[in-house]
Amino acid sequence: MTVERSAKRWSSARLETVMRKLMNASPLCALATVAPRGRAYISHMYFAWTDSFDVCWISDPDSRHSRNLTTNSSSAVSIYDSRQTWGRPDRGIHLFGSAGEVAGTRAREVEKAYAARFPSYGGLDDSLRLYRFRPRTMQLFDERSLAPGTLVTVRATRGGLKWLRTEVWA
Repeated sequence: MTVERSAKRWSSARLETVMRKLMNASPLCALATVAPRGRAYISHMYFAWTDSFDVCWISDPDSRHSRNLTTNSSSAVSIYDSRQTWGRPDRGIHLFGSAGEVAGTRAREVEKAYAARFPSYGGLDDSLRLYRFRPRTMQLFDERSLAPGTLVTVRATRGGLKWLRTEVWA
């Protein structure tokens, strides 16, 4: 099986609809950070998201991923429904960008998004902090909404999502 470029373009409205479904596919995400000496590190966490598709979470600043982000903000997030069945239409999303702890107005925005997604959230204690991941590019994979074997790469812009390329497994 090879991956081939396709000329198929997708409208921003269609991409945003697919993106919203994918962001809601699971309450958990996997966050990849870069550890000292360039080693990869991954963590699973509950997350919320904003209208601009920022991923938000709460964490201990002494955790490995939080410490990694203080020295290198480069990160990636993967979101998918783990109850999918092999051989049936699949879906998931990869986001690439940067992350870090937030304060002030941004922290209030993150906390508002988190509380909206998790109604039982009761607020932070003194040992936890709010974090935000800001995506630059994303890869959308939704065989029901897009097409079988189709991976669509988009860029996050102030005006919404912008199609960059479509790849198809042939």
